[in-house]
Amino acid sequence: MNILIYLITGTIVGSIASRIMRTNSWLGLLVNIIVGAVGAFLAGYFISPLLKTGTINDAITIPTLLVIMMGSVAMIWIVKAVHQHDTNTVQL
Repeated sequence: MNILIYLITGTIVGSIASRIMRTNSWLGLLVNIIVGAVGAFLAGYFISPLLKTGTINDAITIPTLLVIMMGSVAMIWIVKAVHQHDTNTVQL
């Protein structure tokens, strides 16, 4: 059940985060789901204890969604940086 909650909220928050980062045109739905779920999980695991907020497993609240949004935006930023690095390489 926890995986399902992470996937649903990760999809929604990942989609919003991709619009914030203006990457929704080239990422696609599957990458939004993956990046959102990974960002939600990592933010819930690492950032929530630092900020003393609950995780998605506890309750879906505004502070929890903001922490998840931070994680999703960070993950999208990493994916975007890696993607730009790959396209800037010189091919022989």
